[in-house]
Amino acid sequence: MDTPLHAEPLDVPAELALLSIDMEKYSQIPEARKAAARCDVDDIVATVLAECRLPAPQGLPGGYKDNGDGAILLFPPAVLARLVDPLLVRLNAALVRYEQQRLASSPVLRLRAGVHVGPLSLPDHRGNAIDDTTRLLDSQAARQALSAAKDSGAFLAVALSEIVYQRTVHAGRTPDLRSHHFLEATARVSDKPDFEQPCRIHVPGLTGPAVRPYLTDAASPTAAPSAPVQPSSVPTAPAAGSGGTFQFHDQVNEPTIANIIETLRIERPRR
Repeated sequence: MDTPLHAEPLDVPAELALLSIDMEKYSQIPEARKAAARCDVDDIVATVLAECRLPAPQGLPGGYKDNGDGAILLFPPAVLARLVDPLLVRLNAALVRYEQQRLASSPVLRLRAGVHVGPLSLPDHRGNAIDDTTRLLDSQAARQALSAAKDSGAFLAVALSEIVYQRTVHAGRTPDLRSHHFLEATARVSDKPDFEQPCRIHVPGLTGPAVRPYLTDAASPTAAPSAPVQPSSVPTAPAAGSGGTFQFHDQVNEPTIANIIETLRIERPRR
């Protein structure tokens, strides 16, 4: 019979998958309507979790942390890939449906989200993982990506930590989301100067390059593959205006040359 390990203070807590969500402009909603708006968000998230066959975070001690304008939801790490695909696309689709049926008196529901994985003790939420998840959510990159979402008719912008991207998208565990659906960026938070982490930005319905114009912290595009190196024995044409010369080693006539090259200056040695 196995004996349970005695936990020591310096033991690393078990890993958890974290999903944080935040409502745009929640502070601008009249106080009397805030509870209803939060209830609508909670209902949408709960429905999407069920669609994705994800466990209810309330099943973990401390698995649901209400932040007022959003929440942090905790899951077993084994379901990490499902928090990316299909959850993100389905969550955006649910927000789109809500918008189509929304009463004029109800606020527009747009969300920023952060997805991370890391060690975290429960139920006291001790560990950097919860701080990093919140900062991904609050990063300039995630906020700017929400502008891309608005312009494209989406209602969700997401920042994945690099480790989440590597374990899910890069590892081939997201059948409907590939690398081109994400934009490599750096997550920075204006009032947290010590925080700077690589992340991947996703806006449902857009490719990563389509989001790039909205971000100031996007990584530089990958350099295009260079042209194959020509063998040194093959002559190359000089660039236009370079003043280069051609040397012909056999007899040629001028019309034949002019049919191939638009501009040609022929200098014959004076006799």
